[in-house]
Amino acid sequence: MKTEGTIILDEVGVKRALTRIAHEILEKNKGGKGLVLVGIWTGGVYLARELSRKLEEIEGETVPVGAVDITPYRDDLKVKGERPPTGKTEIPFSVEDKKVVLVDDVLFTGRTIRAAMDALMDHGRPACIQLAVLIDRGHRELPIRSDFVGRNVPTSLKESITVNFDAENRPLDVTLRK
Repeated sequence: MKTEGTIILDEVGVKRALTRIAHEILEKNKGGKGLVLVGIWTGGVYLARELSRKLEEIEGETVPVGAVDITPYRDDLKVKGERPPTGKTEIPFSVEDKKVVLVDDVLFTGRTIRAAMDALMDHGRPACIQLAVLIDRGHRELPIRSDFVGRNVPTSLKESITVNFDAENRPLDVTLRK
């Protein structure tokens, strides 16, 4: 679904960013051995699948992909009292002693990542957790940073960033709305 706004990263730019992130992941982890990707619903899951394809193209081995739903771990639900629809956590492999790369589309306050780490720890104790995001827009409320970033985009709190995906859940572009 396409969002109106200024395109800040087109389809070619998104592909380049994901390819660079894939190379950086392999370099930091000295290959794909013991590596798994866990995407955060929804955009992070789609990007994790893309990264897995790119890692396989580069390294020649499949990197497993899982999905985590952070809804039960969000810290704002107690305040607002609302229950948004939940996705489904699907981690079809053990995270025990694995190098887990959490994947999300946009890093903002850090609260989503905190919730994802809590959810992930309910599935075992990874050797390490790394974070890959397509866009880092700043405004952190928690001491969380990304290990792999497609693009840093300083924004105001009034602006929003959306990663747009096609009907097959492949990233199209990134838009900024003021």
